[in-house]
Amino acid sequence: MISKVMQDAINEQINKEMFSSYLYLSMAAYFENSGLPGAAKWMYAQAGEENEHAMKLFEHLVDRGGKVTLKAIAAPEVEWAGPMAAFKAVYEHEQLVTKSIHDLYEVALKEKDYAAQVLLHWFIDEQVEEEKNAAEIVDSLKRIEAHETAILQLDHQLGKRGKE
Repeated sequence: MISKVMQDAINEQINKEMFSSYLYLSMAAYFENSGLPGAAKWMYAQAGEENEHAMKLFEHLVDRGGKVTLKAIAAPEVEWAGPMAAFKAVYEHEQLVTKSIHDLYEVALKEKDYAAQVLLHWFIDEQVEEEKNAAEIVDSLKRIEAHETAILQLDHQLGKRGKE
C-alpha cells in the first residue's frame, strides 16, 4: 500500500503532467494559427507524451491501491511572441518539470517507497531527453532567427517527428 504522503505527491505530479499536455496543445494551436504546421505537429506529439506521463503515474497509483484525485488543470498561455519565445517557454517549462520530478523523488526517498523510486528513475531519464530536445531547438532558432526561410526549413524538420 502506498503512503498518503506519496499518494498526494503523485496526484500533484499527475496534475502537472496534464497541465504540460494542455500547454503543448495550446502551443500547437498557436503554431497552427501561425502557419507553422511542422511545429504544431511537434507540439501535438509533445502533448501526447505528457498525457502518457500522467497516465504512467495514474496507473502506478491504481496498481498500488492508491486513490487518484484529479484536480482542475490551469489554463495555459495562448500567445507567444514567435517561435523562439514559444520554444524558450518549452525549455523553461521542462526545467520546471525536471525540478518537480526531482522533488517527487525526494518524497519517495523519505517515504522509503522503493516502487516509486524505480518508476521515477524512468521519469528522471526522460527529463534529460526532454530538456535536451528543447534546448537543441532553441539553439537552432538562435542560429536562424534572422532568416525567415530558415524557420520554414526548421518547421519542415519538426514536422517529421513521429510518435516515439
